[in-house]
Amino acid sequence: MARYTTEISHTFGEYLLIPGLTTRECTPENIDLRTPLTKFRKGEEPKIRLNIPFVSAIMQSVSNDTLAIELARNGGLSFIYASQTIESQAEMVRKVKKFKAGFVTSDSNLTPAHTLQDVLDLVDETGHSTIAITDDGMPNGKLLGIVTSRDYRLSTTPRETKISEFMTPFEKLIVAKAGITLSEANDIIWDHKLNTLPIITEDQHLSHFVFRKDYDSHRENPYELSDKQDKTLLVGAGINTRDYKERVPALVEAGADVLCIDSSDGYSEWQSDTIKWVKENYPEVPVGAGNVVEKDGFEYLAKAGADFIKVGIGGGSICITREQKGIGRGQASAVIEVAQARDEYFEKTGEYIPICSDGGIVYDYHIVLALAMGADFLMMGRYFARFDESPTKLLRVNGSYVKEYWGEGSNRAKNWQRYDSGSETAGMKFEEGVDSYIPYAGKMKDSLLSTLGKIKSTMCSCGSTDIPHLKENAHITLVSQTSIVEGGAHDVILKDSAKSR
Repeated sequence: MARYTTEISHTFGEYLLIPGLTTRECTPENIDLRTPLTKFRKGEEPKIRLNIPFVSAIMQSVSNDTLAIELARNGGLSFIYASQTIESQAEMVRKVKKFKAGFVTSDSNLTPAHTLQDVLDLVDETGHSTIAITDDGMPNGKLLGIVTSRDYRLSTTPRETKISEFMTPFEKLIVAKAGITLSEANDIIWDHKLNTLPIITEDQHLSHFVFRKDYDSHRENPYELSDKQDKTLLVGAGINTRDYKERVPALVEAGADVLCIDSSDGYSEWQSDTIKWVKENYPEVPVGAGNVVEKDGFEYLAKAGADFIKVGIGGGSICITREQKGIGRGQASAVIEVAQARDEYFEKTGEYIPICSDGGIVYDYHIVLALAMGADFLMMGRYFARFDESPTKLLRVNGSYVKEYWGEGSNRAKNWQRYDSGSETAGMKFEEGVDSYIPYAGKMKDSLLSTLGKIKSTMCSCGSTDIPHLKENAHITLVSQTSIVEGGAHDVILKDSAKSR
């Protein structure tokens, strides 16, 4: 007969944290949010450790190269979405790896034969005011000059004027040779009062740009997540269980530091096969798996060799898997059970496999609850889709600025591989996600600093200065619907509401 789990399926919104003793050491500046991303043996260090417990979701509307760069600069990691061609996904990974902590690969390039109109079109498309002029219009072509807004006047320069007539030619540029350190490059920028310093190879080919504005930006990102050897930013990439034999080699060649199987239901032989193939062919590349919601699913993927395991089915704001298929579990209950299974597995085998809570976050304090319940880090989509750095368009709808946000299970995404049931017939059978808007939130860093500030403040109130201590010592209580109402503003007339009447 069927198995029954009689415990009610709970969400994060049904719990609160009870304060612990706040000691003198429990101040925000003392909170350590570092956490393992990949598995490790007892007494050893993980191959990858996050500086903040956030990764971005494997979604078209969330994780492209621009968001991956910004999140890594702030201590987290993105998984570039897999529902695109292998070539385009690999190129996104490559762009992140080329960023290199202040050394920027030029994304705006033209030739001397192009015109002012081409310059204006490119500025409008990319938002970049500095354009490299190379012999072939490629980012690593021979550098012949640069164009900035100071090289032309829209009121007097005809649109058809060739770039060769108004660009700053190479002979007048101050440049540096490849191999220079970022510190040395910044010294040149300051000594010569430059905004941009081109970095070139011995044969005058463009390697990178270093921008004056990035100097302060680099100093403002002390938690940057980068490779200890070559200082490149860390980046992950999503894969599926269909074309992994073709996709994985291209992603590894592009420089992906970690992979993750993107699926709504990870408790499957297809995922086991994929993990084992990656381990056999690329043993040095960590690969995560999921999603699961209970002990059996965790143990299955752990034995298959997963380096981390994602938890959650149907809890995302744009996910309708529970409505469509009737499978899933409240996110809090799922994290609690899988975390217990993870700890039992660690005691039995000596191998610690981090778990990632994926979905169910409504308020920032839910993040602390997820960590307290046992998650090592969180994957979030809606949170990151709101920012300038995400790939979607900024729109004005009903007087408010919004960004588009759609699920990988929606008809718009057409990501049937994520919901693949292994049948010979490929394609979407029905939607498991919706197409929506979310309120625009500006630059990532501003909101991220606010969220991290709340997390640190909550941890201080719990008496914890790091995530392992929080997991071990947090005091959590279930709350009633009435107490949830009590927890917000109630029985008053808010001033903004009164003004609008």
